[in-house]
Amino acid sequence: MLICPQCKFENPNTNKFCQNCGASLTHKVCLECGTNLALNAQQCDNCGAACGTVFWAIMTKEGNFRVGETEEDTGTQRHGDTGTNCLFASPSSPSSSSSPSSSLPADSYLDSQERYQLLEPLPALGEIAPNTEVCVRVLDCQPFQVPLLEVMLTTQQKGLVTSSVGVDKIPSLAEPYVALQSWCHLGIPPIHDAWQQNDMQVVLIEDRSNWQELLDLWQDDSINSLQIIHLFHKMTQLWAALEKANCRQSLLELSNLRIDENQSLALQRLYVESLNNTTAAQLPEDAEATVPAATEAQPLTIQALGRVWHALFRQSQRTQFGSILQLMGELELGNIQTLAQLQSRLEAIASELQGNPTSVPIPPTLPKSTAMPTVLQLDDQENETQLQSNHMSTVMLPMQLISLENAGLTDVGRQRDHNEDYFGIETKVYKLELPNKQILQAHGLYILCDGMGGHAGGEIASALAVKSLREYFQTHWTSNQLPTEDDIRAAVRLANQAIFDINQQDARSGVGRMGTTLVMVLIQDTQVAVAHVGDSRLYRVTRKRGLEQVTMDHEVGQREISRGVERSVAYSRPDAYQLTQALGPRDEHSIIPDVKFFEINEDTLFVLASDGLSDNDLLTIHWQTHLAPLLSSDTNLESGVRALIDLANHYNGHDNITAVLIQAKVRPNLEQQQ
Repeated sequence: MLICPQCKFENPNTNKFCQNCGASLTHKVCLECGTNLALNAQQCDNCGAACGTVFWAIMTKEGNFRVGETEEDTGTQRHGDTGTNCLFASPSSPSSSSSPSSSLPADSYLDSQERYQLLEPLPALGEIAPNTEVCVRVLDCQPFQVPLLEVMLTTQQKGLVTSSVGVDKIPSLAEPYVALQSWCHLGIPPIHDAWQQNDMQVVLIEDRSNWQELLDLWQDDSINSLQIIHLFHKMTQLWAALEKANCRQSLLELSNLRIDENQSLALQRLYVESLNNTTAAQLPEDAEATVPAATEAQPLTIQALGRVWHALFRQSQRTQFGSILQLMGELELGNIQTLAQLQSRLEAIASELQGNPTSVPIPPTLPKSTAMPTVLQLDDQENETQLQSNHMSTVMLPMQLISLENAGLTDVGRQRDHNEDYFGIETKVYKLELPNKQILQAHGLYILCDGMGGHAGGEIASALAVKSLREYFQTHWTSNQLPTEDDIRAAVRLANQAIFDINQQDARSGVGRMGTTLVMVLIQDTQVAVAHVGDSRLYRVTRKRGLEQVTMDHEVGQREISRGVERSVAYSRPDAYQLTQALGPRDEHSIIPDVKFFEINEDTLFVLASDGLSDNDLLTIHWQTHLAPLLSSDTNLESGVRALIDLANHYNGHDNITAVLIQAKVRPNLEQQQ
């Protein structure tokens, strides 16, 4: 099955073009310059931009299967395949097996389907010892093809036997990655594909081999004490998540601790402990760079985190500061036994560093003789939600904006003969870069209106509302602070009055009175204000919280729900979707816009949507495929908004469709704490 890169429609493998939107399935497009490229291109031939998807492949073996040995040699054959299936296949002769003692050059393939191509030579492996892992970078040469792992997971969810669809079982090496996919926002690497062929297991994850190591960041004098506390707290979050899959050892390998593009902690890969929560210590040549794992006589406890922190300071030759030195001492002595205690202490230190009196209780120092548990135990009464909201809370740092991007598009839809939607985008960005300083200040106004009133009505109302609001804020928003709630309400009332006056002048009445909905976002750096009237919506997407609907529709059904009526009853009314508020039909005394303020404290995608896009829960159903990927720095918002319009035309199409996307990326503001 081929997934269209534009509209995500599922196509048969034989298709050359998407059945839904017509996009090519035989080549890809460079996101930088738009050049058509071969599917296996790693760089653009025109502009040189990276355009290939590279993965980190981890291989291990359970038995005596030799690399390159075919299933014909072992007397077995995979279901659904014809001919030979070897683990590695040469591009010149894909059906021949490689000699176990020979190395595999770059451009060989990791799989017999010739999808994953080696980007570097693979050493001569001979007979792999059980549980020995080999890692290599590979290029995805068939990026539109559904990964085998996705097929297996879907089959499992449907309760089918995997062999019936021609695939083997999910390898045990992949299980922790699958189990922890909902925690990827904490820095756990996402898994892309996995398979098992006889005793050989292969797992493909996001390639983080070139990401900065945490130890390198630690050696940078520009990071301050508050950022260090923030990183320590992130480790405690990861510890709690990793414990679920028995992978806490992943935090004890210093070379495995990486920094992402937003200077946040991430793991390069997962290391699994033994089934009894212990693991034998395996030290590399540079034993100083790894914290010893627990032995069978010494299970892993949170004291291991303290040893990681000691190693970071020792390896970086960075001076430890007083409060953290005291904390690590108490950890080593066993005076802090639970994750909740440790997080509480870190939050108290962060509050002190920010100059705020802390309300977080600091547990007293306990004598060594005090009987306390030695193994990390979270309160059994805490459910998953409590874990995320309490123990997974972040030591909040003041954030600064590092980028603000946007894109907007409107479409008439498949059934209307004219477009009554209208939108406006106005962004001003000031950027200063110096060797030791970077400042970005942004001022953005984003408006979406869905008009009503037919020809020479709805389209006039929506355009007039956008024009009126833009003109108002050009004169009433000149400082580096958001307008007040009163100013925002005044702007909305003026827009309403402008449309109302035309209705009065033309003596329009009843359904002939033109009007429009409104959803508006104002952004000043990391501060956001939202105002809306009607049923056009604002959604917010973040890695931690997923999709959230920020606005609540002004319609009869929703009004009845707010009065305590059951949803099923409220929306069984014939007038359930009739608007209770809109700009223009009535005077300013009938307009009460909803206005709210909040702060951007993590990377966020805002989506302004007319009802042609939001109807039938379209975004709720498809946000993971069409919105979540747009949080990435290398995404193309123009392509993303086009894909949303195509999606709405495919599943809805009964109304005009408009979408405005805003991508805001932030990072801790360390200069404010200097």
